[in-house]
Amino acid sequence: MKKLSLVVPCYNEEESIPLFYRTVSKVIDSMNTPTPTVEPEYIFVDDGSSDHTLKEMKELHQNHPETVHYRSFSRNFGKESALAAGLQATTGDMVAVMDVDLQDPPELLPQMVDLIENDDYDCVGTIQKERRGQSKLRAFLSSSFYRVINKISDVRIEPNARDYRLMTRQFVDTVTSLPEFNRFSKGIFSWVGFKTTYLTYESQPRAAGTTHWNLRQLFAYSIEGIIDFSNAPLRLATWVGSISFFLSIIGIIFVIVRALTVGGAVAGWPSLVAIMLFIGGIQLFCLGILGQYINKIYLETKHRPKYIVREEE
Repeated sequence: MKKLSLVVPCYNEEESIPLFYRTVSKVIDSMNTPTPTVEPEYIFVDDGSSDHTLKEMKELHQNHPETVHYRSFSRNFGKESALAAGLQATTGDMVAVMDVDLQDPPELLPQMVDLIENDDYDCVGTIQKERRGQSKLRAFLSSSFYRVINKISDVRIEPNARDYRLMTRQFVDTVTSLPEFNRFSKGIFSWVGFKTTYLTYESQPRAAGTTHWNLRQLFAYSIEGIIDFSNAPLRLATWVGSISFFLSIIGIIFVIVRALTVGGAVAGWPSLVAIMLFIGGIQLFCLGILGQYINKIYLETKHRPKYIVREEE
């Protein structure tokens, strides 16, 4: 019988945790009927929640000390850190990453296990169809992100892929061996390679609570992914600077030729100021792109831990 570890990052999810455990336990029980096939291991990660999330985790652990474990951060470090902490704590032969809100249907687990055990896959990912209730703006921005990153990056990320996936021990050990501080898991899962397939499912409503991701956070997350897996913004800055330099040379030649053939230039302070502001804006734009990459390097060279565990069981 193989051990199945389930990594469940949580942030202010006190209502969802009991529902998640009951629902997933039923699926695990069905997988073990009539013959036991998997031994579950639940790894809940409290990402610095401000509600009673940790209390719910402790109660589950007290009731099921052999199968339920938790790690609680000293503060909110973000979902990427929670994923890393959960993966590093697992001991199973197969490891699943799931959201606690049950938007990731646990009913797919038997099929995912079957694909890994019988079809020799190293990873089974999931792709969610358009979410119910998602605004058109959010859907447009999401699809645009995947189009952009797949054009400028050497690593292909499946559009609308979820963090929900099942992985072999070798796959997980490879992912956790990557030392970088700045992590974009969807890109990392694709970058490590291995034999991967995807299952598609209909969107599911949250079991409880509300989403903690707004447009600003999603935009910042997408920028993180682009910077981590592409140097295209740096190339863009180089081209913008080169074109600006080329146009300025043409302008200088034009001014010199005009002064020699026609005479002094007509006063045009407004246009001159506008051009100066335009060139200055381009320079600041390029410096901003460069600064983002330097910031990533700066954070990596500090060698700070990705998270700090306050308590665990």
